[in-house]
Amino acid sequence: MSLFNAIDISSSGMTAQQLRVDIISNNIANADTTRTADGQPYRREIPIFAERFRETMNGMTPAGVEVVKVAKDKSPFREVYDPTNPDADKNGYVKMPNVNVLREMVDLIAAQRTYEANATVVSNVKAMASAAVQIGR
Repeated sequence: MSLFNAIDISSSGMTAQQLRVDIISNNIANADTTRTADGQPYRREIPIFAERFRETMNGMTPAGVEVVKVAKDKSPFREVYDPTNPDADKNGYVKMPNVNVLREMVDLIAAQRTYEANATVVSNVKAMASAAVQIGR
């Protein structure tokens, strides 16, 4: 693997994790949204990642990661008793989004650490390239 391939792979990972952070932020922001445009509570979103390949003379080689789609979490909505809420049903229960803020915070930390790990790889590759240039002088 060349140094440039390592940078490409790590930068694709950084891009994917940035999108993951954006999706998590959107989930947290909508944790209390009981009605969206379709009349239902907000449904948690999840990024779906896939490995990306590049065709070379030696066959297919890894080329990074990509987000293939953003899926909706199909887990059930939470129900909270609040008869004063305008979205309450006849029994006084309100369907709340299926967003668990604690879970989102854990996912956010994992995304940030993964982003940082990829940034460290890019930094290390840059240092190796610089050292190789110095050896050649």
